[in-house]
Amino acid sequence: MLIVGAGSGTDVSIALSKGAKHVDAVEIDPKLLELGRSYHPDKPYDDPRVTPHVTDGRAFLERTSDKYDLILFALPDSLTLVSGASSLRLESYLFTQQAMEAARDHLKPGGTFSMYNYYRETWLVDRLGSTMQAAFGHKPCVDIVSETGQQAVITAGLTAEAQRCESEWAGAKADTPPPASDDLPFLYLKDRTIPQIYIITLGLILVVSLLAVRAVAGPYRRMRPYADLFLLGVAFLLLETKSVTGFALLFGTTWVVNAIVFGGVLVAVLAAVEVTRRFRVPSLPVMYGVLLAGLVLAWLVPNSWLLSLPLPLRAVTAVVVAFLPIFAANVVFAKRFADSADATVSFGANLLGAMVGGCLEYLALVIGYQGLLIVAGLVYLGAFALLPRTSGAAGGAGGAGGAGVAKVG
Repeated sequence: MLIVGAGSGTDVSIALSKGAKHVDAVEIDPKLLELGRSYHPDKPYDDPRVTPHVTDGRAFLERTSDKYDLILFALPDSLTLVSGASSLRLESYLFTQQAMEAARDHLKPGGTFSMYNYYRETWLVDRLGSTMQAAFGHKPCVDIVSETGQQAVITAGLTAEAQRCESEWAGAKADTPPPASDDLPFLYLKDRTIPQIYIITLGLILVVSLLAVRAVAGPYRRMRPYADLFLLGVAFLLLETKSVTGFALLFGTTWVVNAIVFGGVLVAVLAAVEVTRRFRVPSLPVMYGVLLAGLVLAWLVPNSWLLSLPLPLRAVTAVVVAFLPIFAANVVFAKRFADSADATVSFGANLLGAMVGGCLEYLALVIGYQGLLIVAGLVYLGAFALLPRTSGAAGGAGGAGGAGVAKVG
């Protein structure tokens, strides 16, 4: 069997006591596994029938070729956000319809998939039930263990004939939200909306940003010639968010993956700076064309196709798709910044745009992460429309001035 969210080992211990021949125990937090090894009275992780895996549960499902009699999601509720990825939680991609379809594909004939947790809300139990129904093609068994906290066990056999429910689930209600998807993996958000507390907080962040940039860069009217740099900052933060969340889906939500993504962004920025500084690169209109082509490519390549690729090929393809527009965007910024007459004011405009872009990341709660690509594309078109004609015709090297701050572009 496979246990996702193995934690300190209690579910593993129970599985062994019930006669499991082999258990793949997946836990994203190495400290929990360490505590289980040291202090669990049954010492489940010392049993030769157990193979522990420190990794993301969804990533494990996408990588393994093994089949199981039972797959169990055991309290995988991290209450932790993915660093730099707005509202994405560590376990968000584990509760989508595509994740449950992946679990289904790893079941042996007659196999069973089950999950349990304290779901707190009745609509959340129904949402997961409908998600499992969509993935398996039939109603699951939904057992409410306790009304307090909505403790529930949701179980589905590979086929309807392979399961027996004490009482059949009544099915989704009229107000039950649709299943979460890899594009909208926000299980705990009932409606497609940005919560009011988010809007208030983001508003306060923008007010502080406006005051801080005004104090350093001077009056906003001086930034008007650099409106395109402002928009470049907005769009780049949207691109970065899409890259982080995309890699979290493709390779897992571990800190190693996050470090690789942010490292990749910095490498793409540095490469753009050095290429612009050392070589004669195409004019800004041409680079905008490359940038928009990269965004179209990222839109056209579906995550489902990337997930079907072998891991090495998936990594190479994902890097090209994700970092081509980031590289082009930073070449555009470096060239444009080199033409600016006032480095402080132009940089202030770009930085203010980055703050606005960071707030706009939360549009993903409404339009999904793919939708951020459309928003970024429209913003880049706006930046191109506001490009000064003298800059638009420039085709030479960006110069050292652009290299110094291209990280924000």
